[in-house]
Formats: sequence, structure tokens, C-alpha cells
Amino acid sequence: MNKILTPKLKGFLVPNIFAIATIGTTKYTALTSSGILIFSEFIIVPILMGIISAWFWKDLELPGRKLSLYSIYNTFLAILFSFLFLSEGVICLLIVSPLIFGFLILGAFMGRTMFEKNNQKLNASIIVLLLFVFITDSLSTHHYENMVSDTIIVNATPDKVWKNVVAFKRIKQSDTYWLFRIGMPSPIESTVTGYYKGAGRKCIFSNGYVFDERIATYEPGVNLTFDVTHQPRDPEIMNHIDIIRGQFLLKDNGNGTTTLVGNSWYKLYVFPTWYYDIWAESITRNVHLRVMEHIKELSENN
Repeated sequence: MNKILTPKLKGFLVPNIFAIATIGTTKYTALTSSGILIFSEFIIVPILMGIISAWFWKDLELPGRKLSLYSIYNTFLAILFSFLFLSEGVICLLIVSPLIFGFLILGAFMGRTMFEKNNQKLNASIIVLLLFVFITDSLSTHHYENMVSDTIIVNATPDKVWKNVVAFKRIKQSDTYWLFRIGMPSPIESTVTGYYKGAGRKCIFSNGYVFDERIATYEPGVNLTFDVTHQPRDPEIMNHIDIIRGQFLLKDNGNGTTTLVGNSWYKLYVFPTWYYDIWAESITRNVHLRVMEHIKELSENN
């Protein structure tokens, strides 16, 4: 068995077992708030993975290029194990892969430097510090909400735009946003149970997923605000993001055109937000623009 598990293979296997065990512990126990993926799982854990790999590879005298290549292999293994054992969605794993690779390779080069110097006190101090940050982060409160807003001009009056804002016919245009094109669900239709405050509204996506909504503000030609009461439990979004509220605002420009504003409020459950909010904003913005461009086309062609 020891002959099969060479130092090279151990450098791939052991850090990934460590990562799955660590993230599984935080995910399926009360160590963190339910469903929240903390920044340490995407920063501290990959750094530790790189350091563990460097420990097993320290006698192989790997040049920097090969160490980087091995770190890429380790990233692929981490993504594969996350898919198999943590039930993460494919697109989510695609999004997280640059973050994992960046800090895993940082850890690998840190480890190589640590073990070349062979300063046991320094090495132990670095490991203890990283573990301390991980535990502190795990026990800390995490909360993040954001709002994304987009604006377009529609060459139609507010009364023509309004009827397409409350509910709109099925979108037939092909997706242009690259994440939609590779499989992320995109909005295709919206329906309502009535044209009044308190009515039910549904936003239907391309894979059949439905966001259930309730109209909170109904001001014809001016303001449609709706709260999301239920969203699909899909691996790509479950425990990662909650869409809280949506809104369309219309402004009569006085020249036969309407300024249409789309707003969405959401809550993130993945950290660090400096990384994931870039993706959340991009996805939300492209949901907005797909719907708003469709509303524009319907309103201008009527």
C-alpha cells in the first residue's frame, strides 16, 4: 500500500481528504450558521491544502512550473470531490474554481518555502494562525445583502410599458449571457393571478423552475414591487443566494418614452463577498436586462 501511495500521490489525496472532511464538518454540523459557506472554506482551506501538498512533495524538488501544474490537478480534484460528496452544482463549481486555485497555489508555494527553511517553530506558528482564523471565522456571524439596479429607455408611453411589466409573454430570444448559454437557468415568462396589491406572481425560468412572488406595491404606470415568497431548491442557488424582492419603476419622460428601472434585492450565503458578489451582481444584472429588453420589445411593437 505504501508503495502505491507515493509522496506524489499523497500530495494529491491527503489535502483533498482534509478539505472534504473540514468543509463537510462545517456544512453538516452547527459549527457555522445553517447553509452559510464562510470565506475560510475558500481561502484558508485551499492554503492549507497547498501547504499539506508541499509537505509530501518537499523531497521531490519540484520546479515552480511543475508545482503550479500539480496545484491545477489538485484544484480539479477538489472540484470533483465537491461535486461528488458536497452536492454542489456544476456552474457553482466553475465560479469557485479560480478562487480555490489561486489560494491553493499560494499555499503550495508558501509550503515549499516553509519546508525549505525547515524552521519548525515558524511552520507551526503559520499553521496555528491559519487554523485560528478558520475557527474564528466559523464561529462568527455572517450577513450580507445587496441591491442591483439597471435602467433602460423604452420608446413607448408608461401605459403601454406597464401591461408588459406586470406579466409578460414568453421570451423567445436566444440567451446571450455566457452563463445562461452554458446551462444556468434564464427567465422566460412571468404570470400573475390578478392586477392588484397582494396578487400572486410567478417568474418562470428556462428549466421549469418557478420563483413565487407576491405583489407588495401596485401603482399602475409607476411602481410594481414584489416580494419573493419561495424560490427553487436547486444546487446552483440553494443556500448560496436568496432573492428577497424585485421592483420595476417607470418614469414618464414626457416625450413618448419611458425610463424603466429594474431593482433586485438579494442575500448572499457565500463568502468572501468581495469575490462572490461580483458574480451575484453580474447574474442579477443579466436577469434584469433579459427581462427588460423583452419588455422594451413588446412595448415598442404594440
